[in-house]
Amino acid sequence: MRRRQGGDDDAMPIADRERRFLSAHRRAILVTIAPDGRPRPVPICFVLADDAAILYTPLDDKPKRTDDPARIARVRDIERDPRVSILADHWDEEWSRLGWLRAEGRATLLDPGAEHATAVAALRARYPQYLTHRLDDRPLIRIEIDRVTTWGALD
Repeated sequence: MRRRQGGDDDAMPIADRERRFLSAHRRAILVTIAPDGRPRPVPICFVLADDAAILYTPLDDKPKRTDDPARIARVRDIERDPRVSILADHWDEEWSRLGWLRAEGRATLLDPGAEHATAVAALRARYPQYLTHRLDDRPLIRIEIDRVTTWGALD
């Protein structure tokens, strides 16, 4: 198991190898903290910023229990406690090829603006399904990654 933590000595808390592993995945699991302290995992689509340890995930308009992004459970969790984890894993019947990456950080909501527009363009380039979603006027979840833990085969 390998742990890396960002700080003054580290320009980027996510190494190139870790970035490649995470970027190769079409989905990951976002874990927020529910009001009672339980973990609340949910699968997400995401993109990484090109030049920073920042991950963006949309509050898209797929069917949910509410149309109001502010009422989605993960948003309420983040507003109460911004600590989150992201988990991406690779499964293979050949166990020497198993691997996972956990990224921990702090989440905020990103409203429309320049950074938001760049992230939306990247999401639409990665996931063509988002071409018809109303991402432009909905907040995104922005996660600043400050710690990465990995295990197994990342290549």
